[in-house]
Amino acid sequence: MRIFVFLIFALSFAAPAAAQSTAGVSPDYEQQDADIAVRMREILAELGNYGDVTVQVNDGVITLRGTTTSAVEITALDTVATGITGVVAVKNQVTETADIGRRLDPAIERFRARIDQFIVFFPLALIAGLVFSFVVFVGFSIARMRQPWERLAPNLFIAELFRQLLRIAFVIFGIVIALDIVNATALLSTILGAAGIIGLALGFAVRDTVENFIASIMLSIRQPFRPNDTVEINGDQGKVIRLTSRATILLSFDGNHIRIPNATVFKSRIINFSQNAERRFKFAIKVERDADLKATRGLIADTVQALPFTLDEPAADTWIEALHPEGVELVVTGWVNQNESSLVRAKGEALRQVKLALQGAGIVIPDATQAIQMIKEPTKPTLVESTGVETVAAKDDAALTRIVDAERGLESSEDLLREDSLKE
Repeated sequence: MRIFVFLIFALSFAAPAAAQSTAGVSPDYEQQDADIAVRMREILAELGNYGDVTVQVNDGVITLRGTTTSAVEITALDTVATGITGVVAVKNQVTETADIGRRLDPAIERFRARIDQFIVFFPLALIAGLVFSFVVFVGFSIARMRQPWERLAPNLFIAELFRQLLRIAFVIFGIVIALDIVNATALLSTILGAAGIIGLALGFAVRDTVENFIASIMLSIRQPFRPNDTVEINGDQGKVIRLTSRATILLSFDGNHIRIPNATVFKSRIINFSQNAERRFKFAIKVERDADLKATRGLIADTVQALPFTLDEPAADTWIEALHPEGVELVVTGWVNQNESSLVRAKGEALRQVKLALQGAGIVIPDATQAIQMIKEPTKPTLVESTGVETVAAKDDAALTRIVDAERGLESSEDLLREDSLKE
């Protein structure tokens, strides 16, 4: 009984003390929720796009209701709410509004802001445009001048290249000044970076064109041929008509135009037959095995050397090339001045005179073929071959030269060949 009375007495004193202790440490959740709600409403008012959104806070949980104009603004509410101290969770129940007027208001405001910005920016942009135009006009005016560039450049092609580089330099200089006036120089690095990437891509795409352009520059500076030179390039023979910024034009001996890209010309083996006036013709002839080869060689050499179109120096020559079952092969050479004599006609006439000389000396020219001949009475006298030396003037070359000169005389044709340029 005494124990029971003691427990009742102890509990009567402990209950008020425990209640007082609990009241001292318990947080004021209602005041904290009110502070969170006030803070969230202040933020929404400052943002200005959430006038229709209501805020309710209970035990640290924010509940947002209402409508807004875009899904982006709805998503942004989560980030804003979680950044407030004391927020435990966010219940975002905001939806997009179906009101067309409210959805158009932000776009109209942005459009008005851009118009105001343009009105403020336009005078400065106009000044920058005028300065850019003036700088470009000065650069293009200097580029149009003829004397300094033609004096500095070895030919018209290089002079035009200098002019183009000057134009590009002044355009870039004008852009830099204009961007500096409008305080947008940071944009220049972006433009140059994009231009570099585009230029790299274009470089790979037009690699052959760039290679051909560089070859044109090199050929125009160090010219391996002159107009009317007879050349062989990559297996094609003809007379040079002109050198353009893209190709080398030849006139073939058949009168056809041959257009060879300059990149191919620059990398190919070029034979210039007109570099020296002296040029050698060569042909082979066979004699019977029983012939006196030493005397035969001397007879052939003397015959070729005695021709009026054959040069004394270098002298005509002949040698034994090979032994064949049907006879001995001899190689005959002679030199002519190709500016005065046709090489192919000189070769043909020399071969004819050597044949006559061998027949006159009784030296047999063997024939390996077998034929059946039907003997019958001749109905007309057999023609006797003339022993006179025919004229071998370079008439065909002169005719081709006139064609080349006529085509080069056209004012509309581009030509980079100049007589005063360096020649390899």
